[in-house]
Amino acid sequence: MTAASPDSPAVADPSSRLRPPPATAAAWSDLFRGRNGWRAVALTGGVALHAVNVHIVTTVLPSVVNEIGGLDWYAWSTTLFVVGSILGATLSVRLLAGLGPRGACLAALAAFTAGSMACAFAPAMPWLLAGRTVQGLGGGLLAALSYALIQLVFAPRLWPRAVALVSGMWGVATLCGPAVGGLFAEAGHWRWAFWSLLPLAALQALLVMVQLRPAAGVRHERVARMPRIPAVQIGLLAASVLVIAASEFLPALAWQAAGVALGLAFGVAATRIDLHAAVRLLPTGAYAVRAPMGAIYASVVLLLIGTTTEIFVPYFLQLLHGHSPLSAGYLTAAMAGGWSAGSLLSSGRSGAGADRMLRAGPVACTLGLAALALLLPAPGRLAPGLEALLAGLALGAVGLGVGIGWPHLVTRVMSLAPAGQEGLASASITTVQLYGMAVGAAVAGLVANAAGLSEPGGAAGARSAALWLFASFAVAPALAAWLVARFVAPRRR
Repeated sequence: MTAASPDSPAVADPSSRLRPPPATAAAWSDLFRGRNGWRAVALTGGVALHAVNVHIVTTVLPSVVNEIGGLDWYAWSTTLFVVGSILGATLSVRLLAGLGPRGACLAALAAFTAGSMACAFAPAMPWLLAGRTVQGLGGGLLAALSYALIQLVFAPRLWPRAVALVSGMWGVATLCGPAVGGLFAEAGHWRWAFWSLLPLAALQALLVMVQLRPAAGVRHERVARMPRIPAVQIGLLAASVLVIAASEFLPALAWQAAGVALGLAFGVAATRIDLHAAVRLLPTGAYAVRAPMGAIYASVVLLLIGTTTEIFVPYFLQLLHGHSPLSAGYLTAAMAGGWSAGSLLSSGRSGAGADRMLRAGPVACTLGLAALALLLPAPGRLAPGLEALLAGLALGAVGLGVGIGWPHLVTRVMSLAPAGQEGLASASITTVQLYGMAVGAAVAGLVANAAGLSEPGGAAGARSAALWLFASFAVAPALAAWLVARFVAPRRR
């Protein structure tokens, strides 16, 4: 996010216009009663497929580069996947309006399946990267449609439970993804990890065809004209990420710094255009870091940047610490598990308790990354079991730090949104989250390669890359801690 300009609109005190709390949510049993149960499975299956795929690829990627090469393109697998997800999430509104719920979901599944097949066939890294981009497009569509369809499929009293169920699929993926990816990688058949997604996609398509058909009572709201999308802003954000990622291939550090600066300039241009655009990405006040809403958006980006170090963890654990793909996958998943646990534990807090969660979260994330900078580059200093335990705790702390503050960051965005822009504020969280992840993955690849991951490579290069990666990325949540502390002061009695 950019600093506030003199003419940036101020954000008024939201206390006088906080949104009324929703009506009492229905019981979980109501969500799964009768036809609702199958509809819930039809909606959550798409998110589950997308989330499981994320953890599968994180686990098998070290085996992929061992067979087809492309270590210097390692982070691009995540970068292009997330860029594709941004495009998919943006296009979902037009797809839903044009094809209806069932047609949109089937189109998303077709894109995801095509991308998975391309990855399974990949003879070299460029082919895999193309497949990951298409996978990301389909996955972004699936994730966005799952949330968008809740209001079309369920009665309003079921919405809170349906949202919680869709979000909870990421926790399920933490358990399933590393197991699937790890087992195939250990057997020497990483390609089958991608093939295994196809029967799940086919089953999901069958559920969608049956449960989301108009005859089943699912509404297809016809529109007089197709909804507009902020194409220029999205294009500039995608260009921003790709230019930053490509900077790692420039020959000198000065040129790499210039490439990063150019990529960030594209991001700034997107914000400037969005300030005056008829179709906006973010609500009014989102780009003023000196105002509460801008600080919250910036904190979201900084926290997500810190978590993207996760993509290199399996490689470091396998090469430096001798872990199997399965154990490395589950240790890495501790970060996602910490996020889920933190969200569940802190979501019931309010008032001063919520403020404490907001202040403590970035600090925990910073400490976790600092601990990883000490643990991962230096194997053998401690007993193997103790090393694994401490690495798992550090990874969990990174995720926990994001998780305990996440529900309150999201609710603050919604409560601070100007009147009439509540829906835009809610939808924008996904865009900001994905952009933070994409930028983080791009910079992570640049830092790791500059620190020696591919040249000189091997154990020496991995040790240097791990130290520089985690130490430098700890700065991002530390900045978030400073931003949050400015606007969430301790409450007096």
